[in-house]
Amino acid sequence: MMSTMAATAKPPEAAPGSAPGEGALGIICGGGAFPLAVARAAQAAGRRVVLFALRGSASAEVEAFPHVWIPMGRFGMLQTELKRHGCRDVVMIGTVLRPRIRDIRLDWATLRRMPRVIALMRGGDDHLLSGVARIFEEAGFRLLGAHEVAPGILAPEGVLGAVRPSREVQADIATGFRALEVLGPLDIGQGLVVMNGHVVAVEAAEGTDLMLERCADLRARGRIKAPSPCGVLVKRPKAGQDRRLDLPSLGPLTVEGAVRAGIAGIAVEAGGVIVSDVEELVRRADAAGLFLLGVAAGDAAP
Repeated sequence: MMSTMAATAKPPEAAPGSAPGEGALGIICGGGAFPLAVARAAQAAGRRVVLFALRGSASAEVEAFPHVWIPMGRFGMLQTELKRHGCRDVVMIGTVLRPRIRDIRLDWATLRRMPRVIALMRGGDDHLLSGVARIFEEAGFRLLGAHEVAPGILAPEGVLGAVRPSREVQADIATGFRALEVLGPLDIGQGLVVMNGHVVAVEAAEGTDLMLERCADLRARGRIKAPSPCGVLVKRPKAGQDRRLDLPSLGPLTVEGAVRAGIAGIAVEAGGVIVSDVEELVRRADAAGLFLLGVAAGDAAP
């Protein structure tokens, strides 16, 4: 069942022709800290927010905000609640866990779109997410990127903490950015690890944290023989991807994973990676002796 902290009186519905920034902002929430960071930033900018929390993925912390719990597979319910709360502008953010089939109860609005969704799932992530964006837009909503309503969550340019990358690792950073530029059009991941000029791991369906676990395991098995710490984790958006839906992210767990994997630091595309809490990220990186570097797009190549 749905639970909400919103006022019981029905909010006014957003006008179909309303300009961006008018009315409430609907945040469709998966798991993790990013939905909460976006909600706080939007509120600080004076925007009314309502969080639409996906059951099985979003955390109970969403209940600190006006919210509605949405079961997976209920697109019709989601549409109705977005309109009821006056949300034409919509942000989708957070990790979504694949539900068990028996836990999904599709409503009619979802069933009508299932052939289209199944066709979208036959492509890569970019194909699927772009198709989902079109479905929302056809339903009358305006899909925004989290960085558009909370620009402060984008990684800034330059050395972010007290540790600077060594001269030796600069070549690894350049190699990482070049490799991701090649892999991006193939819809393969948004991150990889380079050590001494060799790409030792590429992010795939498992995501960054599990990729770093794999690196740590490779070290333990003796498959990575480079000294520890060594090399760099590089993250940047895929070329041509819809940045409203799938910007790569960086958080404290990423720093912890990099330490366990024996990586010297992290380099990201400035303005192309989201960070839930920059100060906490820098604090943990400094404590671990890792460098954090924001590289301007196009500046990584030697």
